[in-house]
Amino acid sequence: MAAFLKPFAALCVLAMVAATQPGASPEGRWLTEKKNGIVEIFRCSGGDVLCGRLVWFRLKPGDSPLDLTNPDPKQRNRPLCGLVFMTGFKPADPNNWEDGRVYNTDDGNTYHATMRLQPDGTLRLHGYILVTLIGASEIFTRHTGPVPACPGR
Repeated sequence: MAAFLKPFAALCVLAMVAATQPGASPEGRWLTEKKNGIVEIFRCSGGDVLCGRLVWFRLKPGDSPLDLTNPDPKQRNRPLCGLVFMTGFKPADPNNWEDGRVYNTDDGNTYHATMRLQPDGTLRLHGYILVTLIGASEIFTRHTGPVPACPGR
């Protein structure tokens, strides 16, 4: 009986330790769902708050590498490459971040947002207006290779 209890006790201890470990971090580089951009997620203000910047994107013919849709005319000449467009994501639980803001360079609007690390290792970014039901999600996959140079650089 004692021979059975030792392995069982060790297994219980391992299960308790695993249950108390923090979840994986979304920090790092992510390829956008349409594979037309790479986003780098990082700690933006010390502590646990996360932000994201655009580190590479593909330009379609006729597009500009500048933030032309920005509602502030003074910022329309800033480059999209390196632009911090995700801010304020606070941890809600080990795999979820909330209270974020996402600036959409396509329309110049800023939306509320959440992030969730999915069980398959992808990252779900959900932007919304007022309530989470009115919004859209995008699934990012980890990017581990080199980052190409941004257009216009």
